[in-house]
Amino acid sequence: MRMVVDVMGGDHGPGVVIEGARLALQSHSSITDLYLVGREDEIKAGITRCGLRDSRVHIVHASESLAMDDKPVEALRRKKDCSILRAVDLIKEGKADALISPGNTGGIVAASTIRLRPLEGIDRPGIATIIPAPRNEFVLLDSGASVECRPTHLLHFAIMGSIYSREILGCKSPRVGILSNGTEPNKALK
Repeated sequence: MRMVVDVMGGDHGPGVVIEGARLALQSHSSITDLYLVGREDEIKAGITRCGLRDSRVHIVHASESLAMDDKPVEALRRKKDCSILRAVDLIKEGKADALISPGNTGGIVAASTIRLRPLEGIDRPGIATIIPAPRNEFVLLDSGASVECRPTHLLHFAIMGSIYSREILGCKSPRVGILSNGTEPNKALK
């Protein structure tokens, strides 16, 4: 798998994200290429600090980044050379298969939707989160891209999650369920 990581998005600077990338490379030989996207000088400093020496690592310079308080679409229009846009472009160009970013969630969703376009027949993007469980792992989808969903969106998330579970996690016959976090006053008391 070819991964791209937006190292500029985290709350604690690129060093923490680069250390995570080092651990991922150490643990997963299936990662064939890992693109670290952000300010080149900061990436090189982080690589040196954590002792990352791996031929699978490629640095892609981006002179700007989205801040957590940036309004996503407005910031993407202003910051044409931001790390998240560069990261999404690597996927669009076919150089990477997956994107990881600890940054501005709205910016990631907006950049992906604008640059990659939704899958045919899918109305809304979804964020997939892998959750460990005692006997296996499961996919939580959507974990933050959409605030309000129609039944058709839930169906789309179920289909995408089922495919992900089967194709990526290797689950032969995934089950689908709904988790609701309603706003009724006594909902959390049970």
